[in-house]
Parts: sequence; C-alpha cells; structure tokens
Amino acid sequence: MSIEPFRIDELTLEGGARIGICRLPGRSGDLEGDLAMIRQWHPDLVISMTEAAEMAEKGAGNLIVRLADLRLAHAHFPIRDYGVPDAEETGWAALSPRLQAILERNGRLLLHCLGGKGRSGMVAMRLLTERGMAAEEALKRIRNTRPGAVETDAQEHWGAGNAIPT
Repeated sequence: MSIEPFRIDELTLEGGARIGICRLPGRSGDLEGDLAMIRQWHPDLVISMTEAAEMAEKGAGNLIVRLADLRLAHAHFPIRDYGVPDAEETGWAALSPRLQAILERNGRLLLHCLGGKGRSGMVAMRLLTERGMAAEEALKRIRNTRPGAVETDAQEHWGAGNAIPT
C-alpha cells in the first residue's frame, strides 16, 4: 500500500481561524519535506495525537525535537489508534482552553495522528462542538474537509462532547 503525498487539509472558521488536519509527518519517509510544508502553513500550535512508540515506528521518532528546532510550538496529546481519551484523562481539560484561545484570536491549529483521520477528526469535531456548533454539522464540515475523518462511533461520541458509554 502506497501512502498519499503529505498534505494539510484546512477548515476555516468564522473570523478566519483555521484548523489544519494531516497525517503523521515523516510517515512516507520524508520528515524534512513534511516539516517544510508545515512551516509554510504557519501553525500557532501543532498537536500530536500519536503515541511516542507509533511515531518512532513510522519514521518520526524525533518529530517533537525537530518541531522545537524549527521553533514550532507543539502539544502532545497521545491517544491509542482508533481510540478516544480515557475518561480519567485530565489532559483535555487543560489543553482545550489553550486551543480555543488560539482559535479565538483567529490563529492556526495543526492536528495530526497517524493517518490524519480518526483521532485528528475527533479532536477537530470536539473543538467545533465546544464552540457551539451542533455535532452533526461539525462532523459534516470535518468530513467535507478531510474525507473519512472520525473513524469510530466512540470517536464521534467523544467529538460531540459526550461521555463515552461503558
């Protein structure tokens, strides 16, 4: 299976804020080329949902260091592939206000996971629903921007701002 060329799919919000969604930089073997594209996109913050072992396995083990070298702000919010944040996870409660503040000032957030669909789409959906958008509309907008985004029912449920049923 060949991997598509690296790209950033962009969702523009009212006022001009932007949410970019992409796959794991370096996954196709060209981390430096992918980082050059990210720099050109000018994110205020890059948010990684991939786990450290996943990044290392896919050729991006030094991604966080390289982002720092390029003076690109980064937040690591690891989530298991096809998963959702744990119910006890307090990371979202701390991270969400930071992300929303960037969007409020019409900034740019770049979300990535392994393929740029499940976890990234879920977090983008959550950001939109926290801003007052209906879950169905948020999901539609994200899938129009990034086809295949939000891959599981649990991800859709979490993205809508709901507790995950047990």
